[in-house]
Order: sequence, then C-alpha cells, then structure tokens
Amino acid sequence: MKSFVSPMLVAAALIFACTNLLAQNKKILVDVGHGQRFYSDPADNISTELVPTDRLKYMTGELAKNGAAHHASLGYVKKTISTDALAKGDLLFIHAPSVKYSPDECKAIEQFIKKGGSLFIVMEEDYWGTLAQVNLNDIVTPFGITFKSDNPNRASGGHSNPGIVTKTKYSIPMHGARLVEGGKPFAYSDVSDENPFGVCAEITGGGKIVAMGEGMVSLYMTSWQGVDNYQCAEFMGDTIGWLLK
Repeated sequence: MKSFVSPMLVAAALIFACTNLLAQNKKILVDVGHGQRFYSDPADNISTELVPTDRLKYMTGELAKNGAAHHASLGYVKKTISTDALAKGDLLFIHAPSVKYSPDECKAIEQFIKKGGSLFIVMEEDYWGTLAQVNLNDIVTPFGITFKSDNPNRASGGHSNPGIVTKTKYSIPMHGARLVEGGKPFAYSDVSDENPFGVCAEITGGGKIVAMGEGMVSLYMTSWQGVDNYQCAEFMGDTIGWLLK
C-alpha cells in the first residue's frame, strides 16, 4: 500500500503545481510603441519632466500589483502590434498614445478581442491628442464604442457605479475627460451621470473592453485639486480583474 500511495501523492502534487503555474501565467501587454504620453518600460530608464523616473516606477508598480492580484504579470510591446505579439498576452493596455495605429495593427487587435482577448484603452481629451491625430476609434468602433468630443463638464471629480466591472462605487479622479459612447457606461463625473467617460463591453467569443476618456485613474493619481483619497488602485484592481476573468 505504501508503494502505491507515494506515487499517487507525487502525481497529485505535480498536477496541482502545474495548474497553479498556469493560473499565474496571464500577461498584461502594455503598449509603449505609439508615443505614449505617460507610460514606458521602466527598464528603458526614460525620465521626462511629465513623468519622472520615480513617478513611472510608482505607476507601473501599482499596475503590476493589480495584475499580480489576478495572477498576471506585465510585459511591454515596444514595436508594431501584431498577431504574434498579442498571442503572448491576455490583456492589451493602451494608454494615451500620440501617433496612429496602422490598419494591420487595428486588424490584429480586432482579431485578438474577437478570439477572447481583453483591451483596456484610454483616449484623453484633445489637449493630449485629437481624434484626427490618434485613430483609436479605428480600434473600438468595430465593437460599438466611439470616443467623442471633450466632455463639456470641466468640473473635477468622478466615480464608478457598481456593476459588472467595479464591485462598488469608487471615487476616481476626473478633469477634462473625453466623452465615450456605446457599450455599458460605468464611470461618470460627480456632477451628472449624463456624460459617461468610461464604458465596458463584452464581445461574442469572450473578449472584453474597457474604454476610458480620462486617464488619471489609470495613472494612479490619488490626489488632485484638493482631494487626496481617490480610489485608483481599487478601481483598477476591479477593472483588471474583470478583464482577466
């Protein structure tokens, strides 16, 4: 009996270890190859007046922690977004680019989502790049989402409503956001729920999208204009968790 039980225990342990390894093998791919205004790979030691080294390490560290909580690690896409590059990831993270994506890149992203991949995408207000300069609508409109004009409401302060993405109402930074149409709205100005700046969508085939017209929450800016307790990490934790589910 002893010689029979030991191999069984070893086999069970190996199965558990392999299952656990696979569960932790998800990947968030951060696009840094399209003139991103804020994000870059910390390993490249890019420090700017807008995003000094310490700030970049903080942002990417918070994103990494949110990912790790859902068994995912970060990777960086520094060149053309292709089908092969996306095959290595589960979630593509596009934040405030400044240049256009090629038709081939848009098609690769579309196929990635249709096959079950997820997308977190941010298009900031015109100050950071206009819709003529940055063609993110070519990426999201096939899924019924459209980045629109700047939000007419210039007040500071926003929130998410509880639903399929965020578990509860979170206080999040917002100032001068871009309107987003389509999908299921879930992020709004504190002034009114009429003009959402954050929407989500579930795609046939298992893909998911969160499209934001405001980038501060995903820059983990917990303080803005007299408020020091915005719930950025909590919001992003729920959002990344939903996208990776």
